Amino acid sequence: WLMGAGGVKCCLNFLSAEGTLDILQRHLSGHVRSSLLSVFNGSLFQIDGNLGATAGIAEMLLQSHAGQINLLPALPKAWPAGRINGLRARGGFELDIAWAEGKLTSATLRSHRGGPCKLRYNGKSRELTTKAGLDYELDEGLFSED
Repeated sequence: WLMGAGGVKCCLNFLSAEGTLDILQRHLSGHVRSSLLSVFNGSLFQIDGNLGATAGIAEMLLQSHAGQINLLPALPKAWPAGRINGLRARGGFELDIAWAEGKLTSATLRSHRGGPCKLRYNGKSRELTTKAGLDYELDEGLFSED
């Protein structure tokens, strides 16, 4: 269990990017068949491995808890650049996120319901008031010192 979804979730709770990546890589290299199904003890299908691994990857890039959306909370050094589209967050929000050199370069926040949105990145928070159906283009400047 700690080699799969449970271990990924444990590390994510402490925002340990490298620990989470290590567990994820061990899970993918030792417990996933060529069909991409997770197995336990060589043959027992494990749905929590399949769903937990993908949920873990998503939570490394975006977490939405306690009324805020945390961007790139557990980005490992092994992923210095990348992009993900369509991640959902609590409150009716959807985000596209891009990063380079381990830092946020841009994000698009889509508000499906409107209302306040508290964003967090690299220890800094910003609040936006959103309207339903609108997109908000963000970049690392939103989180720079005032």
